[in-house]
Amino acid sequence: MIIDAHHHLWDLSVRDQDWITDPPMGVIKRSFSAEDYAEDASGVSASVLVQTICVPEETPEFLAIAEQSPVISAVVGWTDLTSPSIDDALAALRDGHGGSWLRGIRHQVQGEPDPEWLCRKEVWRGLAAVGSAGLVYELLTLPHQLPAARKTVAALPQVSFVLDHCSKPPVASGDVDEWAELVRSLAEHENVTCKLSGLVTEADWKSWTIDDLRPYFEVVLDAFGPSRLMFGSDWPVCLLAASYGDVVYAAQELTSELSADERSEIFSGTAQRVYAI
Repeated sequence: MIIDAHHHLWDLSVRDQDWITDPPMGVIKRSFSAEDYAEDASGVSASVLVQTICVPEETPEFLAIAEQSPVISAVVGWTDLTSPSIDDALAALRDGHGGSWLRGIRHQVQGEPDPEWLCRKEVWRGLAAVGSAGLVYELLTLPHQLPAARKTVAALPQVSFVLDHCSKPPVASGDVDEWAELVRSLAEHENVTCKLSGLVTEADWKSWTIDDLRPYFEVVLDAFGPSRLMFGSDWPVCLLAASYGDVVYAAQELTSELSADERSEIFSGTAQRVYAI
């Protein structure tokens, strides 16, 4: 069984995705529906739909999609972590149409110019509210933001955190050591799990190989272990560098020397626990 712990959808007729720029990202500058996902991910048993843009309207839309989808089994949405009324905002999402599918919150921390943004007092207050609501918080960070992430997860042990895309290591350059040290430091905190996702788009889009990804996989496997690691496709962003099948195959090859139980954790068990699927 495969649970895809990370994919997206968007409809450009509803709103622009201003992070998609031409020409490098032109292949994904179109709408992607739940039906498109189901066609590409035909072998997936369940999935986690993750926010793409920091606007309040997107999350209710995703919850409504999950309500109708036979595959989407959890939604990670967005709300303003710094808002004094975040408790009310989370309650409104949970009480709204499809609200039972809400499992987490995410913000594009990678785009924040302040490397210590996660450590702001109002952000910690918002993260505590996310945890109190029984939701996970997803860390979308770049490597230089990992020290702030480590301080944050240490300060909020009651909150469950998920590290997206292994914090986007520099796969294309082949540099491992500095990123690896930061990731291992974060993984010392048991309230953090990690997604094996997004690596192909951090590699050279045209020439990447599984061996290019392997050193980064080995670091997160050693740091988190199979029971705190989960597969995610990052579809349709992955299409910049690979097909859906290519991403699944790469993950299967990277994990091929693990036991059946360990592979089961990465491909389904961890996600089942984290997102209550």
